[in-house]
Amino acid sequence: MKRKSVLLLAILFPVQIIGINILSRFPVFVEEYYSHGLYPIISKVMRYSLGFVPFSLGDLLYGILIFLAISWFVRRVSQRFRQPKVWIPDTLATLSIIYFCFHLFWGFNYYRLPLHKNLEIENDYTTEKLISLTETLIKKSNEIHLELTDNDSLKVEYDFTKKELFQITLEGYDHIKKDYPELAYNGEALKRSIYSLPLTYMGFNGYLNPFTNEAQVNTIILPYKIPTTASHEVGHQLGFAKENEANFIACLVTMNHPNKHFRYSGYTYALSYCLSELYRRDRPKAEALIEDLNHGIIANYREVDEFWLKHQNPFEPIFKATYNRYLIANNQSDGMKSYSYVVALLVNYFDDSRNAF
Repeated sequence: MKRKSVLLLAILFPVQIIGINILSRFPVFVEEYYSHGLYPIISKVMRYSLGFVPFSLGDLLYGILIFLAISWFVRRVSQRFRQPKVWIPDTLATLSIIYFCFHLFWGFNYYRLPLHKNLEIENDYTTEKLISLTETLIKKSNEIHLELTDNDSLKVEYDFTKKELFQITLEGYDHIKKDYPELAYNGEALKRSIYSLPLTYMGFNGYLNPFTNEAQVNTIILPYKIPTTASHEVGHQLGFAKENEANFIACLVTMNHPNKHFRYSGYTYALSYCLSELYRRDRPKAEALIEDLNHGIIANYREVDEFWLKHQNPFEPIFKATYNRYLIANNQSDGMKSYSYVVALLVNYFDDSRNAF
């Protein structure tokens, strides 16, 4: 009986892959029945049941899975991969269960409607509109920077504890839900990752565990980056699975935040996207606009670059290439290169008269 169950699960693995490939072609169905139907219920249940735990259960789960995977490989090697009729179905059955849980608990959100369709805005823009938004973001960033430092050459310091930064992040979602009910966040499960050091050397700010719905933040990164990182991961929790859409939501939440430090993080984060895209389209114009930035803002940008340069290692490109393939496999054709779509969302959202600065 047990072997029959294993064989059935193994057979269901490719069946699931085919079924999800078909379902991915019906984003309206996914949006209505999963992202706005089943997922909010699953997400709230998981966050309310696990959020009170002071440490990341998801991190522990990953640790156990990695240990079991290594043990499995060592055992297969020691047995010289004998009895394939036993271990191949067992492996496929295990992968089938993991694949099913991944999509049921969160992964189907990759196949929902693109965010620009939900916002009823365009997903393309002209270079002229990009320049206009970049100029506006520079002006707003400079203003907030001066309010925080009284000196255009000083970088903004973040004298908050990590716990305070997490709490203020949640206040941002509580504030914005008045205008954007779809961003209402109930059931807190925003946590420090116990793997912050490995994440740093892998080049990642944080991640969402799809099996426990806990938002994990790498707390070794600079405090200046935690507001947008934490907001990004909460965006994932709310069902916005694609990286570029979660990046836009992080901009939206932090730029509208009542806390000035968070607004500064948000505006300069959005500005970095716009400058990067403009640099690709019109390098001389981008370089000219950078001259208008307060030197203290450039100091904050440089501090982030120096942090990641200090933690570079030969394995980081491998981790990022692997994650890039994961994104492409999950309906994100551009992988980690999502600048253009984030900028399209920013340009068109704030070009809309309903959402003017």
